[in-house]
Amino acid sequence: MNALVEAVLAQHGRERPALVGEGFAHSGRETLRAVCARAAYLGDRLAGAAYPHVGLLLENTPAYVWWLEAAALAGATVVGVNPTRRGADLLRDLTHTDCALLVTEARLLPLLADLPLAIPVLVVDSPEAAEALTPYADAGPPTTVPAPRTRLLLTFTSGSTGAPKAVVCSQGRLARAGDKLREQYGLTDADTGYACMPLFHGNALMGLWAPLLLAGGTIALRRRFSATGFLADVRAYRAGYFTYVGRAVSYVLATPPRPDDAENPLRLGFGTEAGAVDAARFEQRFGCRLVEGYGSSEGGCNLRQDPAAPPGAVGREGSGPYDDLAVVDPETGEERPRSRFDAAGRLVNGEEAIGELVNRTARAGFEGYWRNERAGAARLRDGWYWTGDLFHRDADGWFRFAGRSADWLRVDSENLAVADIENILARWDSAAAVAVYAVPDPVAGDQVMAAVELRSTGDPLALAAEFAGFLGEQRDLGTKMPPRFLRVVARMPVTATHKTAKTGLREERWDAVGDDLLLWRPYGRAAGAELEYRPFTGADREKLAALFAEHGRSELIVRNRMPRP
Repeated sequence: MNALVEAVLAQHGRERPALVGEGFAHSGRETLRAVCARAAYLGDRLAGAAYPHVGLLLENTPAYVWWLEAAALAGATVVGVNPTRRGADLLRDLTHTDCALLVTEARLLPLLADLPLAIPVLVVDSPEAAEALTPYADAGPPTTVPAPRTRLLLTFTSGSTGAPKAVVCSQGRLARAGDKLREQYGLTDADTGYACMPLFHGNALMGLWAPLLLAGGTIALRRRFSATGFLADVRAYRAGYFTYVGRAVSYVLATPPRPDDAENPLRLGFGTEAGAVDAARFEQRFGCRLVEGYGSSEGGCNLRQDPAAPPGAVGREGSGPYDDLAVVDPETGEERPRSRFDAAGRLVNGEEAIGELVNRTARAGFEGYWRNERAGAARLRDGWYWTGDLFHRDADGWFRFAGRSADWLRVDSENLAVADIENILARWDSAAAVAVYAVPDPVAGDQVMAAVELRSTGDPLALAAEFAGFLGEQRDLGTKMPPRFLRVVARMPVTATHKTAKTGLREERWDAVGDDLLLWRPYGRAAGAELEYRPFTGADREKLAALFAEHGRSELIVRNRMPRP
């Protein structure tokens, strides 16, 4: 049985619209007719291809869903192409994944200009596409149903920490992931899910499209995420469910509040990295609970969400029936001691408790990376799935996210988790968005640097005093946690999937901040002035460079000085 294909075919009997959005509403019958025509076209067009891979360079439109579901019927594989990629990077994505056909739309054609593409391109809103599909207009469902193990997706990782990898996802795995969410959140054919996250990424596909398709519900599409259009959309489409990433939530919260914000049909949002502060603010303002999950496109380790979770916890068991999750030393594989907290809620044994989250069930749900065996082997070592993410686990078994593998700081010989610091800084009322990352210390280890997007601008000295005063009020702020540097950015850099892009921030440090305001706590201040901030000047930069040179660490501050494009 292939549950995903059955759900696609079941749209024939839908009375409610299957797809709604900006100027369109398509019934289930209309949707299936469009899907079957495209499935028949793919069957013929890809018959002689080495791999039946079709790239979708499309925004969130009905065409994306039609071609995605057509691939499911035809046994083809969809490569979700990121429209923010350019030039050689975009060409690499298409060639690396062995695309035999690229489907795009006229407004995105400029992205392909001057690229030496060796594959045919079908422009969905062109006369040529209409002509190509005409012979298949009356095609019915295929007579042979693809097996659940058939590869459906090659989904690129977010690319926030390096070149994106193409994650393999079968029809069966996607159906299982979607059905878990459908059941867990009680989604039915009466529900509408609002797809404001890009469909080329796993967040929208696994978290929204699959569960709503399996439930027989309606999917509301937004071409591209809009914070200002968010509330109007969910009201217009009567959407009760949506998926998110943390940065998107912060953008919605940054819109001007209105007294009727809570008058909306939303009941649940599912996503990642919103943070406890923003989640509470969102529920208070919009009357909608955000449920934080932990998982990845790879599928090797997913934590089951639990409404009873204490603040900051994600879950305490895996979502699979045979998962065996643990926090271990990434070098030795030995399980880390359980985390402990003081009366103020500060983690008191992070040095020994924080480690890498692993699934000790062989392979778990991970199906590999396309043409990247080395990266796949790094995920699967000694029969375990290694997430590359930092966690700690308390005495009651609750797992708490501590950051990505790159989000680890060592300040004065003490290991710190970026996520812990970000959660504290997110409480600052003046901050619309916060990112914390490591920068080198002139003597040894790291220092804490934070970038902040403000809700409004003001006098730098007043801002410095306000920030220091805020830090002084945080009882759970450890003595090593206050940022050495605070960069005020006009807009937090994000990836195409709205995750914070820290790579550029780390590389720029205090060197390539442009016109951004940069505050810092100078070295050598008296203990009583520990939390005093002032603007970072050219003279400060020279003195800091001399300090690095004095300790033989100059090479740490001359690398990667090129600013972000």
